[in-house]
Amino acid sequence: MSEAAPLDPEDRKIITLARSARARNGVPEGAAVRDETGRTYVAGTVALESLQLSALQTAVAMAVASGATSLEAAAVVTDAERAADADRAAVRDLGGPATPVLVAGPDGTLRSTVPAGDATA
Repeated sequence: MSEAAPLDPEDRKIITLARSARARNGVPEGAAVRDETGRTYVAGTVALESLQLSALQTAVAMAVASGATSLEAAAVVTDAERAADADRAAVRDLGGPATPVLVAGPDGTLRSTVPAGDATA
C-alpha cells in the first residue's frame, strides 16, 4: 500500500537514518527501527562468510541487544520493491504484527508501508 499522506517526522527520520547507513557503509540495504521509548537503532547489511543478516534483521537485533521490548516502526532503504518476509518476521517478533515497515528507495522516497504481519506484502 502506498503512502498518500505526508510522512510523520519520526518516520522520515528513520528513513533518513537508514539511507545514511546504506550510503556510509556501501551496503545493499540500510535500516533503522524505533523502539517503544523512541530510541533508534541503525544498521546495514551484514555479509560475512559465517554470518548473513539483512539490514533490518541487524537493526532489530541491535534493538533487542540494547534492551528494547517493542518496536514502534521500522524502515528499510533498498533497491527491492518490498520488504523481505524474513525482515517483516524479525520486526513482527519484537514489535507485533501491526508494526509498520516502511520501504524506501535509495533516494529516500517512500515506496510502501505495510504491517509486519501482512503475509501478502
